[in-house]
Amino acid sequence: MRGTVYHYDQDQDFGYINGVDGKRYIFAREDLNQGVALVRGTLVEFRPDDGTAHDIIAAASPAGGMPTPGSGQPQHFGRLAETEPVEPTGLWSYFRRALTENHVNFAGRARRKEFWAFWLCSTLVAAALVGFGILVNLAIDGFDDPGRTRTGYIPGLIFALLITLPWIALVVRRLHYIGLSGWFALLCFIPPIGGVAILVFGLIPSQTGENPWGAMPAGVRI
Repeated sequence: MRGTVYHYDQDQDFGYINGVDGKRYIFAREDLNQGVALVRGTLVEFRPDDGTAHDIIAAASPAGGMPTPGSGQPQHFGRLAETEPVEPTGLWSYFRRALTENHVNFAGRARRKEFWAFWLCSTLVAAALVGFGILVNLAIDGFDDPGRTRTGYIPGLIFALLITLPWIALVVRRLHYIGLSGWFALLCFIPPIGGVAILVFGLIPSQTGENPWGAMPAGVRI
């Protein structure tokens, strides 16, 4: 079958090809002929197999089309030259982006690592702020008469308010990744089952490939 390269992440070793049949196929480095130029829109031929592409080779480009190996034009084996670099997938990187770039992002999808990175990092920050608040309160009240003031807890309260909206947006994106509507996030606010719902949403296996809420996020290993 013929198709075009849609995306390839060299670090995570996975990519997508848009087939002429209108479907998107996943591939890894082992499926590539070394001469294939992994640039978005590169014309290739491959053997489809249940949503994956194998035996990928460069296809002859039509006149004026994409360059082929040996044409003297730049070739790229690895991450797509026409796409932005894949963002870091470390725990703190996910947490930082959840509070900045994605704080009101209710579209797209969030992988399990992103979901649990937010919980882990927010718990660590909250614990540090609580500890800081205790020290501040002790400094104000003195060790002989502690507990009179709560001033030290103000930074922790502000932090809790700041992460509320990013947390809701993250839960919605996580639901999208497992193929559910974001409205299921309302279950997290029902006291008897809220904690269980959060745990289940974080543990359910993610859907591979595309679903109604978009393509699989870059950086996910197949």
